[in-house]
Amino acid sequence: MGSTASSEKPVVLVTGASAGIGDAIARRFAAGGFQIVALARRKDRLEQLAKDLRATTNIVTLAADVTAADTPERAVELATRTFGRLDCLVNNAGSGKWAPVHETDDAMLNEVIEISLKAPFRLCRAALGVMGPGSSIINVGSVFGLVGGLNGGIYCAVKAGLIGLTQSLAVQYGAKGIRSNVVAPGVIKTDMTKDYWDAPGFQRVNQEMTPFDRDGTTEDVANSVYFLASKEGSYINGQTLALDGGWSTTKFLSYEALVR
Repeated sequence: MGSTASSEKPVVLVTGASAGIGDAIARRFAAGGFQIVALARRKDRLEQLAKDLRATTNIVTLAADVTAADTPERAVELATRTFGRLDCLVNNAGSGKWAPVHETDDAMLNEVIEISLKAPFRLCRAALGVMGPGSSIINVGSVFGLVGGLNGGIYCAVKAGLIGLTQSLAVQYGAKGIRSNVVAPGVIKTDMTKDYWDAPGFQRVNQEMTPFDRDGTTEDVANSVYFLASKEGSYINGQTLALDGGWSTTKFLSYEALVR
């Protein structure tokens, strides 16, 4: 495609788009025919993403901190100024910090809330001002918003809050044709998790308790998010999709764990 934006093609705003799950989401939406507004802090990675996708679709980037008060309005204004519309918001940026409640100081408490709940709330608020019927919001949460995680503390609390936010959006704006849903992945191998991926405790809690024969991937998450934004998912509203291979709904133990 050329550099001229098409007002007929849908537009998605993806936060945390410079790496991991966000990068995969941006690429999946580009392959599905969406024009992209990619928001993240790392300018160099955003530039590489844009370079990779420009042959496929129109893309603009915004290097900014999602917690800054003016970022939501800047991002939505960039979408409408460049493409004339905004059809989907994917709140993917989040904090991965874990600690038990008694070890969580106010600095960590505020950081996780700012990144993983207040920023999505503000972005939803800004996007709703320009979204029309047929639009959708997908919040990328965590399976630990559905079940407690040892040492989860504020992380689990915020992910549960994101589900509550999404349900309130669904009931408030669904009648206007704007759908809101959550994709709640289990643990996915990204830059955030790779350092402890092979630790025995991590393996036991995740792989040995998941009744499926492989790990989840960033592409799995991206495909689920895209489905919820697509026509095929257009009657799904107010739902949380756990993407965890069955981890959260079973009490599975691998054979190796059972006989250890």
